[in-house]
Amino acid sequence: MSRIGKNPVAIPGGVTVEVKDNVITVKGKLGELTQEFSGVEIKVEEGNVIVERSSDKKDERAKHGLYRALINNMVKGVSEGWTKQLELVGVGYRASNQGQKLDLALGFSHNIILDLAPEVKVETISEKGKNPIVKLTSHDKQLVGQVAAKIRSFRKPEPYKGKGIKFVGEELRRKAGKSA
Repeated sequence: MSRIGKNPVAIPGGVTVEVKDNVITVKGKLGELTQEFSGVEIKVEEGNVIVERSSDKKDERAKHGLYRALINNMVKGVSEGWTKQLELVGVGYRASNQGQKLDLALGFSHNIILDLAPEVKVETISEKGKNPIVKLTSHDKQLVGQVAAKIRSFRKPEPYKGKGIKFVGEELRRKAGKSA
């Protein structure tokens, strides 16, 4: 039995969960998320969401833990929200935002201007003497991760000096430089 799949997902106050025609809908104070599912049975009872499977086929065992984790992420997202923070390490690297437009100066001949989805809230923090930080917040974990990965892909951290865009708290594998 899947250890993750058999744990029930607790529904906090202010969150409603509906299951109808292989689609689960989770509504909360921060928004609404939907997810299609197949191969498992989802029940809502006594303030918990329970995911069950009908057989021990390999496909259904995999989906059992998957859908439980997705539902847990949806419930946490609409009640608390998800946040990713990116740090710009490098001389002259800057970030600013006007509404949903993120303007990044990353040492290229031009600035990169990125239009973000309306579900993702962006905030830039620039303090003197510290690296600029881009803070992304949303109720959709998948969307926040995708946007953060897109921003990071513009200038991945390099292993010698560590310059580039990295997640806050990320440990980089550093290499020694040339030995003359």
